[in-house]
Amino acid sequence: MSLNPMPRIIADKETVKQFMYVTINGRLIPKSNEDYMKLCLLAYRFKQAVKHGINLVLKRVQQREAYKELARMLPSSIYGETAYKYAKLLVEGSNENKINIKRKWIASRGGVTWRGNLNIKLLSTDKVLIRYYNGEWLRFKVCFGKKYLSLINELIELANQRKISYGVSISFKYSKLYIHVEVPLQLYLKYFSTPKPNGYGLFAGFDLNSDRLNVVVIDADADVVAMKTSWYSEVVSHGFPKEKAKWIRLNALSKTLKWCRRIGVDYVVFEDLTRIKYRSFTSNPYANRKIARFSKKQLLVHGVIDALKLGFTVILVSPRGTSSSLTHKQVMREKGLDRHMASAYMITYRGLKRLKEQEPSITPSTTPTIN
Repeated sequence: MSLNPMPRIIADKETVKQFMYVTINGRLIPKSNEDYMKLCLLAYRFKQAVKHGINLVLKRVQQREAYKELARMLPSSIYGETAYKYAKLLVEGSNENKINIKRKWIASRGGVTWRGNLNIKLLSTDKVLIRYYNGEWLRFKVCFGKKYLSLINELIELANQRKISYGVSISFKYSKLYIHVEVPLQLYLKYFSTPKPNGYGLFAGFDLNSDRLNVVVIDADADVVAMKTSWYSEVVSHGFPKEKAKWIRLNALSKTLKWCRRIGVDYVVFEDLTRIKYRSFTSNPYANRKIARFSKKQLLVHGVIDALKLGFTVILVSPRGTSSSLTHKQVMREKGLDRHMASAYMITYRGLKRLKEQEPSITPSTTPTIN
């Protein structure tokens, strides 16, 4: 039985760039109370730099000048540059006049010429250096999950050879510290992807919602082969724990992707939610609460990475008109689908159309009937 080639993403170039890294999380442990307090101060100043950066973005200060101004607040220009990029993302992703930043954190983008990262350097799988003021380096112990140790080892080795880079951020949760390392996607897949046997050339489109997940599977002729709905209505009820809701949604998505693999799907299609800069709220307070508590982009990132690990080709398509349009109503009427299944069908069909435009050799294949 032949295997599919290396999994890939079919999307606009700017969108693909946003999926080129996977975040690996670990615990950060200070070697002394003094180092911990210095790290807290650095995180506070990074937070203040991001706040100031938001004002610079809103005032349309030139990027180069903004970099210089923020660099004066932090130990290095790369800290300042990273703070500005966070500020710009926050402005672009908000539809409010005032942006509140409650948490404190530190981040530094990677660079190949810096042997991975200029400010936060992984020395080994259990040691990290963090640049402080006046050339001082803070030394911390780091703990990653056992399954990530070989990956981190190779990451450090390739970075020291100036072949790849890695971005790093450090977050605070109560009195605990966490480190988040951005690992190149292809290196991550080398360790965690599972080769997938060739399927039947089927396409599965996912409509992600706060209370359910709808999937429509079609063949190369755009005929419906299978449909599936995963319900998790309880997660939108008042007072339901946010983290538990997140786990239930991610678990439902993972199980559905495995179901797609079993029935011979080769292509998984999602809406390209990176095109949506901010959430649109309604006049319904109940709907607004569901929107505010549901991170659709977070679910998308999990879905894309999970699909690649399972060996699928991932296609990202425009979300425009998939939930409310004349075409959507026409699909509901002609296919006899409810509005969520009609959305999933439109997403799937757009994926098929995009692949045929890119690879005209795609032709109908013999497909099974699935109940």
